[in-house]
Parts: sequence; structure tokens; C-alpha cells
Amino acid sequence: MKLPRLHVPAAAWTILLAMLAVWTLIWPPAAAAAPDPTDGEMSEASRALQRAQAAVVGVQVIAVEGARSASSLGKVREGSGVVISREGLVLTIGYLVLEAEQVQIVTDDGRVIPARTMGYDVATGFGLVQALAPLRIDAVPLGRSESLKQREGLMIASGGEDGAVSAAWLVSKRSFAGYWEYHIPGALFTTPPRRDHSGAGLFNIRGELVGIGSLIVADAAGGDERLPGNMFVPIDLLSPIFDELLRAGTSASSRRAWIGVNCVEHEGAVRIVRVNDDSPADVAGLQAGDHILRIDGNDVHALEELWTRLWAGGAPEREVVLDIRRNGEAQTVRVFSVDRMKTLKRAQGI
Repeated sequence: MKLPRLHVPAAAWTILLAMLAVWTLIWPPAAAAAPDPTDGEMSEASRALQRAQAAVVGVQVIAVEGARSASSLGKVREGSGVVISREGLVLTIGYLVLEAEQVQIVTDDGRVIPARTMGYDVATGFGLVQALAPLRIDAVPLGRSESLKQREGLMIASGGEDGAVSAAWLVSKRSFAGYWEYHIPGALFTTPPRRDHSGAGLFNIRGELVGIGSLIVADAAGGDERLPGNMFVPIDLLSPIFDELLRAGTSASSRRAWIGVNCVEHEGAVRIVRVNDDSPADVAGLQAGDHILRIDGNDVHALEELWTRLWAGGAPEREVVLDIRRNGEAQTVRVFSVDRMKTLKRAQGI
């Protein structure tokens, strides 16, 4: 079910809640996820979801000239964010504001408000934006992603002119390893998929924010089942780093080794599919198609193993020894990793 974001009629919220309640009867979660549509909780839940939707805004970004990320993300980016404080702090997905020169927030009533990037956290994937003029939007309460149950009914809301709300269901919670040197625990996977997922808010039935949209995936359920859906960064990862993110613009965990490869795993092997230009991997001579067998003497069978051992192996800037297989032949390659945060371009004055 997908509803237009602007001027959503009150009856539509009742329909959305009814859908969640019916789904709960058909495919019950471990704990009830939606109120019984016949009891008095329906109107309260409807108001909570309306408040949650009202806290979702559009985020428009132009990257700095020469941004390394422009080759994969583009120089001009659009997505969503969620207002999480009365001071105008907006939580979004980090890749939207990566190497940002200009940031604007687009409100539900069409206002375009200048903003600045307050933080980008490599470790979690969160981005934090500060409005430079009053938003006049109530902050949304934060929930607990840890308490979500599989099959629980949820709401996804995106912002901006084309923003929308829809019902979704949690199909799995598990660690997620991305091809771009990224790994988080407890990622939230929902279905059906939304293409406007970047920075979208994921809310429980009480209207509390439980996740921020990151990706569209083909395997939301995990395992061998091919179920399209979305991956959300769980909100529980924000609290431990929030003060540090405001103070320093990132977390200590983001100061870690980076070599500049995109990899995939298949049948117990990790293969390089892309080497970033002028990255440590590029300088060391790694190539697309190389299979990574070991890192610093430790066997590698999955992306999670590769990334976590890279980050735990010592200082961000150090020698990393990779044993690879190229065209059937074993080789050893020495890569001098760098601190990922030092590779990013910043707007003047930041």
C-alpha cells in the first residue's frame, strides 16, 4: 500500500493501520505489532503515525568539486531525513551528505531551508544535518530497534515533493556487510521494497523512529530465499555515538583502515569487483577479479571477516598483507591502508 505524502486524508491512516492489523492476523509476529482495529487504540496509533510522517523531510545535496564519492553517488543527490530534535537536527543516511558542499532541507509545506552537515559516521552509516533556519517541525521520538519482532508491521515514510508513506513488514534482523568496506550489526530488513529508501524513516506502530533507509536488496529474508526489500540502519546504533557525532563530526570507530575495494562473496569466497581510482588497493596493483584468500594471515571466506579483520588489525595507516588468487595463481600483495576520514573532501570552512 502506497499513499501520497502530501495531504494524506485521515481515513488513509485508518486504512494503513487496518492493513497492519490484518497482516498480523495472517502472519502473526512473536508479539502483537498492530492494534486491533476494533478497539480504541486505533485513533491513537493513527495520530502517532501522522506525527511521525510529519517529521520526515526531503534532503537535497550538492557535493564539493572533485569529490571522490561523485563517481558512484553523483554530485547532485536527493533523499530524506527525519527531524530528531527541536533544534532542527535531521538524521539521514550518511552517503547522501558525504563530501557535501551544499545541503538543503525541503519541508512538507514546500519550504526550502539551508542546512549544514554536522556529522558523517563511516562506522554506522548515519549522517546528521542541522537546519540553519527554524523548521517548525516537531521532533520524532526514538524507539528501540532491538525490541522489534520478526513479521512486525511498520511504516516507511520518505520526504520531499515526491515523498510517500507505506506499510512494510520486518522480515529479518541480522548483521549486514556491504561491498564498500561496511559492516553493521542488527540491520533491519523489510518488504515490500521502496525505491525512495535513501534516508527514509522506518517507524513502529507507536510512531517511534526505529531505522534509517539505506539500500534496496534482493535478499531481505536472508538465506537462499529471494525476497526483495530494503535494509535500514537500526536506530540503536545512534545513541552510543550521538554526543561524539555532534562534537567531533564522526565517531572514533570511523577512524579505521580503508584500502578502497568493492567486493562480493560467493560460495565461501571473496572476490574484488571494483578498485577505487588512486586508492591504496589501486596503488598496490589489486585488480577486479582477484580473490582475497587471507588478510594478515587470517583466512577470509566472507565480507564480514574481511572488513572486521581489516579494522581490527591495527592502526588505520599501516601495511596490510593480502594473499590473493589471480587467474588461478596465488600471490601476496602488500597494501598500505589509510584513514578513510582523511580521504574525504570537505566544503571550505568545515
